[in-house]
Amino acid sequence: MRPNILIVEDEPAIADTIHYALETEGCKPLVVHAGAPALEILQKEKIDLIILDVGLPDITGFELCKQIRLTSAVPIIFLTARGQEIDRVVGLEIGGDDYVVKPFSPRELTARVKAVLRRMNSSQVSNGHRPAFEVLPDKRQIRYCGTPLELSRYEYDILATFIQRPGQVFTRERLMELVWEAPEASMDRTVDAHIKNLRAKLRAIRPEPDPIITHRGTGYALREAL
Repeated sequence: MRPNILIVEDEPAIADTIHYALETEGCKPLVVHAGAPALEILQKEKIDLIILDVGLPDITGFELCKQIRLTSAVPIIFLTARGQEIDRVVGLEIGGDDYVVKPFSPRELTARVKAVLRRMNSSQVSNGHRPAFEVLPDKRQIRYCGTPLELSRYEYDILATFIQRPGQVFTRERLMELVWEAPEASMDRTVDAHIKNLRAKLRAIRPEPDPIITHRGTGYALREAL
């Protein structure tokens, strides 16, 4: 099946170029020019990847990415005229999967799209079996080994964050920034308590191995191979 690619780009000429390049490569591109309609589409349609411009008229691409990551692990490639290292680092840290700087080659962009999709497919399918975790954003539900988990709001958001970037170590402070509305009002122990509850619920379904790895003195990460 052709992958559905959502293009969030406010410059029509650039959006048209990306649309044509992706369509030529067998994708099904869909274009919007602002953040609000992008969120609406994500609620209604299955999107396989998002190409997200950082400079949008109603919201920055970084802020939009943070909103998307609250409910979805869909791959995101940032597209921007800003090429400073700090911007690239921020984009990847908040949940982006790749970063393309304008001006860009449509051929390079489509190659990066295909590379990210391949990477996602390989991480979701192992030896012909279903992935250990399945995220259903519309229902705010996560299944582990085919069994739905009964999760609190924060447990869901923490686990969804882990699933989106397996192997990445998240400090307690970073998890609070990504998950809590008022991180300054929370404490490190709050994260630890939610991780403990998550582990208990996962262990009740599959005792071994523990999917969540503790990096002492640093934070937590999701085990890459399950």
